[in-house]
Amino acid sequence: MQAPYDTEVTADVFAEAKNTFNCLIGYLTDAAAGTLTHDRLEETIVEQGRELQRLLLQAHLDLRALRELQQVHRARHDETAAGVIGADGVPRRRVEIGHHRLLATLVGTVTVTRCAWRAPGIRNVYPADAALSLPAVRHSAGLAKLAVIETARGSFDAAHAAITARCGNMIGKRQIEQVVAQAAVDVDAFYSARTPVPCTASTVLALSVDGKGIAMRPEALRPATAKAAARARATFRTRLAAGEKPARKRMATLGVVYDAEPAPRRPHDVIAVPGGRAGRRRPRPRPRAMRKWLCGSVITGPGAVITKVFDHAEARDPAHVRPWVVLVDGARHQLDLIITEAARRGIRVHIVIDFVHVLELSPGAQPVSSMSSTSADGDPLSSSMPGYQRVFFDERERGGGLPACRSAS
Repeated sequence: MQAPYDTEVTADVFAEAKNTFNCLIGYLTDAAAGTLTHDRLEETIVEQGRELQRLLLQAHLDLRALRELQQVHRARHDETAAGVIGADGVPRRRVEIGHHRLLATLVGTVTVTRCAWRAPGIRNVYPADAALSLPAVRHSAGLAKLAVIETARGSFDAAHAAITARCGNMIGKRQIEQVVAQAAVDVDAFYSARTPVPCTASTVLALSVDGKGIAMRPEALRPATAKAAARARATFRTRLAAGEKPARKRMATLGVVYDAEPAPRRPHDVIAVPGGRAGRRRPRPRPRAMRKWLCGSVITGPGAVITKVFDHAEARDPAHVRPWVVLVDGARHQLDLIITEAARRGIRVHIVIDFVHVLELSPGAQPVSSMSSTSADGDPLSSSMPGYQRVFFDERERGGGLPACRSAS
């Protein structure tokens, strides 16, 4: 049987929150609290403070529910209620009170009470859900945002541990995976809605492409990797190095495009001199990346991602009047694809190679000359543009890394 619609707000919905707050003050003013160490005090305030925040949120939701109930009662009493029209265009003129749903938030789990507008044979409509912008799932938008942030920093396990330490056991590992996948579905739509901002001809247009191996399930491996995994099952090996997963990874390609104003620097602004910097001379500021655009794919190959990166870069500089800088880690296949794509479009690019990665790819390589140039004012490396740089390698092992000589531009 439904509860009567005539309900007055007689109770203070914030009474429990006020009582918890007063109890916390009483605990802290008690003489026994004067003997606690600072870490015990900190733990108590954090724990009780989280519960106080949950009670405040719950009280506000309860207050909204009471106000909605009063609004429905007044409309019924005045016979002015025309019902609620859902997204399907069908009006709902029957109202039922007391519908509940749980919402897991950053401060704990709360209960949302609201009125349901109904019609025979169709789904209920909850105006309060739309007013609160409640998600279809149990976890709040704030909790989902925290899950995405923590997952981007590391693994799903690390994200779950960080969220549990901050919020308690509010979300499981599988739910974190689902939340992250849900948050990523509109990445392309987000970037497509952004209009490139016009820049001056001196503003650097920076592009970067890199690969990242991702451990995959056996059925998701590429054919060549799957064959190698099948052969490796019967092979005994010693203990693997940290992060090593032979024949279990699929290479994802990531790309970024951004703008950067030239920031001239000298070698000692980048690398600390032996013995430290003396005097009051401060290092010159480094260039800042602005208006970043990101893309990536683990399904398509690096060629498709590099083409997409060049497409977006050309949208920013269709006349090719700005200096183009491509940052890579020295992978030969990426360099070949970038050079081919730039030549096809008639674009002169300045290629900057991560020197540490090059040494890792070609252990036998010895740098003969690296980043040496003099500007008109006599300062080495006074230009932030790396197009003038040439790096030469004495490649003793022909099987790895770069060719014997590769111009950076």
